[in-house]
Amino acid sequence: MRCSATIEVTFLKRLCYAMKVILVSLSTLLISSAAANPLALSKRAAPQGIDVSGFQPNVNFNTVKANGVAFAYIKATEGTTFISSSFSSQYVGATNAGLIRGAYHFAHPDSSSGATQAKFFLAHGGGWSADGITLPGALDIEYNPNGAECYGLTAAQMVAWIHDFSNTYQAATGRFPGNADPRPPPHHH
Repeated sequence: MRCSATIEVTFLKRLCYAMKVILVSLSTLLISSAAANPLALSKRAAPQGIDVSGFQPNVNFNTVKANGVAFAYIKATEGTTFISSSFSSQYVGATNAGLIRGAYHFAHPDSSSGATQAKFFLAHGGGWSADGITLPGALDIEYNPNGAECYGLTAAQMVAWIHDFSNTYQAATGRFPGNADPRPPPHHH
């Protein structure tokens, strides 16, 4: 099945909008903090970020920040049954180190609707606030690691699922979610 082409066009439009929101937020923070020091602003013109999950349980966020990373996305949820046991400590660790941070959700489009998963994500760490250090939540949607490519959904069904998740998240937070992996999906020939 070739679902990536249609998904890419539609999803990348949403991703571009979400990334603009993130970049505007980051720019506002960085300009205000670097106003007295133009050199600091030039170092932050291309902010570096990481994503972490339970697969990296002992992240030293102070070292991460010292190595030039400005933001982190932390896995909060997956589908509607998994809540990361590392999320809280990683989120607090990133916060305490002075990183801008946000949460991400690993999607399982074959198990429930986008709205259901967005609500689960929002209830378990995926929220957003205008505090200047919280990024909008991100959606990690990948090829199914355990079954049918595109979770057995047609391209139209996948696009509808992503819209359902994104619109539900946006209705609750005022922000569209970003994409936890900004690389486009691989092309299958």
